Amino acid sequence: MEEQAASFDVSAAEPIRLDHGGHRQRLRERARKGGLDALPDYELLELFLFRSIPLRDVKPLAKALLSRFGSLQGVLSAPQNDLQQVEVLDNKGKKLKVTADIALDLGLMFEATRRTAAEPLKRTTIIASWSALISYLKVTLAHEPREQFRVLFLDNQNKLMADEVLGVGTVNHAPAYPREIMKRALERGSSNIILVHNHPSGDPSPSRDDIDMTKAIADAGRALGIKIHDHVIVGREGVASFRQLGVL
Repeated sequence: MEEQAASFDVSAAEPIRLDHGGHRQRLRERARKGGLDALPDYELLELFLFRSIPLRDVKPLAKALLSRFGSLQGVLSAPQNDLQQVEVLDNKGKKLKVTADIALDLGLMFEATRRTAAEPLKRTTIIASWSALISYLKVTLAHEPREQFRVLFLDNQNKLMADEVLGVGTVNHAPAYPREIMKRALERGSSNIILVHNHPSGDPSPSRDDIDMTKAIADAGRALGIKIHDHVIVGREGVASFRQLGVL
């Protein structure tokens, strides 16, 4: 009971109504009969929050999260600290907020989704699963509010070995150091890598700095026999491939 009580903010004097007039049960029944895919985003999120917040009406919180982060994917991929800034009043005028436990629950759903999207990349070559790669990168980075610089390390069959974050920055810059990238590639025994970073602005078009940085990393790789397969920039409006643009 102590873990449940820590998950939400509620007055001890408030009467407990487990079903809120049967709303929870009705929503579960609709999900069972019509399928989860028939539910709008706020009800899908509401259904998930039932488990994190067992004794409250969570619809206002579900709608507030979607309003704050713009989409279901935006909610699930939001940083834990940002999630914990969201609070609303429920239908009784009581404060309801995202606690650290609720933020962790939402993060767990996102991590499960991200790992599921990565699975096809481990079973076949990146070249043969390009659409799966783009789907994975969109799930991972399209709604990330700060720039991340990531490196995908591939084995000698061009299957995904690992995806590492090697730099986290601001809304328009993430550090990338050729020496550190080459060091990690050598440590992992990877002679083929894909560079990835996101543009929180939404526009994936590469900047002059992006192009210069990529050429510097490619030069460092050539000296060590490490090939840069591509550099992919991810934004909410799409992705940009340096290979397709002729930069690499």
